[in-house]
Amino acid sequence: MPLSQLYAQIQQEEWVELPKGWLQGRTVFGGLVAAMLMQKAVLTINNPLKKVLSCSITFVGPVQEAKVRLTAEILRQGKSVTTIEVRLWQDEAVQSILIASFGTERDTHIKVSNEKLAPDYPAVEQLHIVPKHLPFPECFKQFELTWAEGHYPISGTKQPDFGGWSRFDPNLHKDRPMQVSDLLALMDVWPPGVLPLFKIPAPSSSLTWHISFVHSLQQNMHDWFKYKVFTDYADHGYSTENAYLWDKNNRLIAISRQTVTVFS
Repeated sequence: MPLSQLYAQIQQEEWVELPKGWLQGRTVFGGLVAAMLMQKAVLTINNPLKKVLSCSITFVGPVQEAKVRLTAEILRQGKSVTTIEVRLWQDEAVQSILIASFGTERDTHIKVSNEKLAPDYPAVEQLHIVPKHLPFPECFKQFELTWAEGHYPISGTKQPDFGGWSRFDPNLHKDRPMQVSDLLALMDVWPPGVLPLFKIPAPSSSLTWHISFVHSLQQNMHDWFKYKVFTDYADHGYSTENAYLWDKNNRLIAISRQTVTVFS
């Protein structure tokens, strides 16, 4: 099932059938869950002039490969900004929550451009795309990734963090204009920054995820994006990290901050 068909279900049906091929271990890939929550928010707002400014997602519990229900509530609708909450339900319990703010552009004399500069990575053609046969979760097969710096997960290195290029796999996804829902799925495919420190496989998962959107999204599904993660702190079974996503022209598209649970 293509993502566009999944989005159509969200618009038309109360209960949504999840597509196959998106498992992350025994549960559904968090990026797909985030994409569904965002799509429900966009459809509920239903105003192309109101762009998403930021969103926060809490992954309350594991989502299984079964039908889910999405509910949305507009918490406040102001002159410029609308705030919405979306919940994903399964087994009569809330499994994930999104709170997002959408806003229209306003005239202002305040302008600051102090963005994180994109790293100078080699072109994708000069790097190796991660092979599909590596023991990564099933959901990784929906994408193409290249490591440009740092190490793969479970490398047993002493330094965390990495960066590279990523996009949706053209063999599995038709080219079309990207939506912000797609962007969340793509951004979440990169594993936590501490995973290169792991010596043996062990669970880790996002607990909370906050994303701020900077420049407007003007890319297609087959376009490459540049990504880099920075781990601020990790101890006592949790890590905190920042990550950045740029387009191929080094325009900063989104800034991510996550709290990750680490079982290692």
